[in-house]
Amino acid sequence: MNAPLHGRTVVVTRPRAQAAALAARIAALGGEAVVFPLLEIEPAVDPAPLAALADRLGEYALAVFVSPNAVEHSLPVLLARAPWPAGLQAAAVGQSTVAALAERGVPGAIAPRERFDSEALLELPALQAERIAGRRVAILRGNGGRELLADTLRARGAHVDCVPCYRRLPPHAGAAPLVALWAAGRLDALTVSSSEGLRNLVDLLDPEARTHLAATPLFVPHARIAEAATALGLRRVILTGPADAGILDGLCAYNWQQP
Repeated sequence: MNAPLHGRTVVVTRPRAQAAALAARIAALGGEAVVFPLLEIEPAVDPAPLAALADRLGEYALAVFVSPNAVEHSLPVLLARAPWPAGLQAAAVGQSTVAALAERGVPGAIAPRERFDSEALLELPALQAERIAGRRVAILRGNGGRELLADTLRARGAHVDCVPCYRRLPPHAGAAPLVALWAAGRLDALTVSSSEGLRNLVDLLDPEARTHLAATPLFVPHARIAEAATALGLRRVILTGPADAGILDGLCAYNWQQP
């Protein structure tokens, strides 16, 4: 049996709702996956903006979902009033969000095929000025985050409403499970898919645990996260391809015997 991760303990730090698929694939490759979410996902504090969007959804030309969490926390409200409007194009930052939309009855979403970020989404023909100027766009997202997507679409002439439908919080639990793995010599790698989550991790750790983190291979699927990790003093940062597939390829190709 092909088990390139045999004997390796890999920490999966995606939000709990998105962690299971990557954890299962690590296990299928012989590794032990430890799920330790670095972001807790909860509904938005104020439900009024999402409810208001549901009431006028048919007025929009484009609805952008920034993550599967945005789908999970917005579509039940949006579809409770009426079916998805026939003239409303759904868009997503990544293919996992496209799949989440299709599973919940919104097929045909557009998304980048290679890089999964706002920059790549903004390169799609449907988001260019000649297609979007003068039209209404809703961006379904969490609290805070980058403004690049909204600012660029406004610069292209769109009328953009950013609608928070969930919020990201630091983990409720402490770092004891990770500290115990390091103490036992059993934490071989971490996967991190969010710069915000990475900062949460560093904030959880005491100086001794941060020393362990700096020496542990950290697999990240985006250059922006790699840059944040390097700025935080982490020394073994491995930039992989995008999404779960890229992380898995990176884990399988890594030379675990290197010092």
